[in-house]
Amino acid sequence: MVLFTDRVEAGRRLALQLDYLRGQDIVVLGIPRGGVPVAYEVAASLDVPLDVIVVRKLGVPFQPEFAMGAIGEGGEQLIDESTVALTGVTDAEVSAVEARERVNLDARVERLRPGRDRIPLDGKTVVIVDDGVATGATARVACDVARRFGAATVILAVPVIAASTRAEMTGADDIVYLAAPETFWAVGQFYTDFSATTDDEVARLLDEAARRLTGPSGAGDSDLEPGVDDEVEIPVDTVPLNGHLHLPASPTGVVLFAHGSGSSRHSPRNQYVADVLFEAGLGILLFDLLTPEEELDRGNVFDIELLGRRLVAVTGWLTDRSDTAGCRIGYFGASTGAAAALWAAGDAETHTAAVVSRGGRPDLAGTRLPLVTAPTLLIVGGADITVLEGNREAQKHLRCENRLAVIPGATHLFEEPGALGAAAELAADWFAGHLVPPNTAEPA
Repeated sequence: MVLFTDRVEAGRRLALQLDYLRGQDIVVLGIPRGGVPVAYEVAASLDVPLDVIVVRKLGVPFQPEFAMGAIGEGGEQLIDESTVALTGVTDAEVSAVEARERVNLDARVERLRPGRDRIPLDGKTVVIVDDGVATGATARVACDVARRFGAATVILAVPVIAASTRAEMTGADDIVYLAAPETFWAVGQFYTDFSATTDDEVARLLDEAARRLTGPSGAGDSDLEPGVDDEVEIPVDTVPLNGHLHLPASPTGVVLFAHGSGSSRHSPRNQYVADVLFEAGLGILLFDLLTPEEELDRGNVFDIELLGRRLVAVTGWLTDRSDTAGCRIGYFGASTGAAAALWAAGDAETHTAAVVSRGGRPDLAGTRLPLVTAPTLLIVGGADITVLEGNREAQKHLRCENRLAVIPGATHLFEEPGALGAAAELAADWFAGHLVPPNTAEPA
């Protein structure tokens, strides 16, 4: 049974279930690592602070994936005595596992909150979010930790929870979930993409969440011409599309991100690429091509013409703004979003100056490919064999300046060390060469 494309989609759907909390004094806490992308979507939707609540599973020594308990920040501990008795683990072995995991827990807290204080929970409603709950050991400890830190109300919110665990779950005042299946082997069975979340991705999401609430840094630089760093609502097809517009002072080029396969403007991978492009002097518009309700119809996610027309309309909205009217326009597309970007670039009204596809499906743009005049860079992982062949075939139909860049050893999500960074640098170079006039380009 597959319920979710990835953690981003799961988070967006979970956020709809938690909308009743809007306007309350809330802190959202994600359980690292996989719970944080889900929690980010919830916090962004409710417009509330995001932090992590760090817990560690205590695995049975001879079968580490099988939990016999968990520990959390503040010295919290939960031992499942029935599991310990069933497996024959001794008290000394439990103590040894706990000591080792306590070191790992403290190190993770330091990595995820470098120089940042824990958000106070005193008297607040705390929503603890994970990507799924199997045995419930870590979730129970997380609830206990939140109460120890002063939370008045604790809500556990997860996309999926085992039915047996749901029936016996304690520690939370309420449990919000999307599914509680009877058959439950592992959380990953309910996701199409359950790739590992890294500490770097968690740290980026926490930083982005903090920026969303506090605004851009550098407020003391009053002598500098301000840029733009705003949440925006774009009216398209009678529906509002949510986005984030980040412009440097006096921008000359703006890159619009077209996300694919149910991803969103909060995608940590695209957020990372966007940061690299902004540092290169480019404006950024991260936005959602579909509303959360529209994404529930999976047919919309693969309706390239619908997505492409939305991108054309958003381009018109952007070029009608006084601060971006003279900017050159670039498209960055990932997965099916790359097809939408090329479909839109084939529309003469967009006057697109450059396109970059990362792990994209340009083949889905079909007959629009020969109409694209914008210089196009196709970035594909060398180990992403099927997509690589699709890009090579699509390249044959392009009549514009184009290049296929293959990153050796990278898979579809560019999770390998240095792979996403290499893709981002390639994109920055391509856009800088086509969107930024030579005399305004950032120095190397």
